[in-house]
Amino acid sequence: MPSLFDDNRTYVLGDAELELIGDRNKLAQWRHKGMGPAYYKLGRKILYCGADLNAWAETRRMVPLARDDRGSARR
Repeated sequence: MPSLFDDNRTYVLGDAELELIGDRNKLAQWRHKGMGPAYYKLGRKILYCGADLNAWAETRRMVPLARDDRGSARR
């Protein structure tokens, strides 16, 4: 999979690229619930590493089942 984020970059809240995975409120909810991508908290600042964002996105990858001509799922 091509990387969605630059592995060598650090992203902060407000960076437009983070909108790919959720807005500020969604990211805050995930942090509160212990969900979402890994992050660093330095004082009040939240930082996301590009490599962590890509790793998290890869775990969300969905592969649809192939369907035959009748519309039934093939195994």
